[in-house]
Amino acid sequence: MNETIKTIMNHRSVRKFTDEKLTTEQIHTIVRAAQQASTSSYVMAYTIIGVTDEDKKEKLFAISGQPYVKNNGHLFIFCADLQRNYQLTDKSTTVINGLQSTEQFIVATVDASLAAQNASIAAESLGLGICYLGSLRNDINQTNDILELPDYVIPLFGLAVGYPAKQTEKKPRLPIDVIYHENKYNTNEAKQKELIHSFDEHITDYYKGRSENKRMDTWSNQIRNKYSTNIRMDVNQFVKNKKMNTH
Repeated sequence: MNETIKTIMNHRSVRKFTDEKLTTEQIHTIVRAAQQASTSSYVMAYTIIGVTDEDKKEKLFAISGQPYVKNNGHLFIFCADLQRNYQLTDKSTTVINGLQSTEQFIVATVDASLAAQNASIAAESLGLGICYLGSLRNDINQTNDILELPDYVIPLFGLAVGYPAKQTEKKPRLPIDVIYHENKYNTNEAKQKELIHSFDEHITDYYKGRSENKRMDTWSNQIRNKYSTNIRMDVNQFVKNKKMNTH
């Protein structure tokens, strides 16, 4: 196993960082690594916003409710961005229809996600810790206003990066046979349930044995609870208001 794969396999979310800030060189290295991610048709349909203003961090923390939004070495926010593409066009009806399509919305969100994962691996290879922050969509309109985003730009998630205050446990992942199917989708529900039941037992042991935030829970129970409550239902209209994913 080479060092890159070791870094990937050793990933864990870090939610407590020291007070040490990233250097400009570290920030630029992480962003340049993000830029080397694959991108659909060379579009590079994303923008990364680094938030250093403490007032803005405080406002984003109020939206998120997670202290590591403000207490970190550096906060990156990844945005799906078709604004620069819009600026380069003749603004014809055909162009507008293309930019506002579901396909281009997918392109922009995938481009941003690929860039973010490159950034994460780069940061971890430098001995830093990371945590993704989807919680910034708890009030996506307010996040948009704080960052002063124009049309065709959507804040997708944050990425808190910094020096870990302590080592955290690595969280288990689903069995490979649940995730990886050959040639077609595996619709053998009985087999899937068997594998997931085994994983539930494993994750229960993990939660009982970890050093902090011990609890009794299963993966299946978490999923059932997640989808039994409607959250962030304003995101759909927000995206359309930003002139994206309209058709």
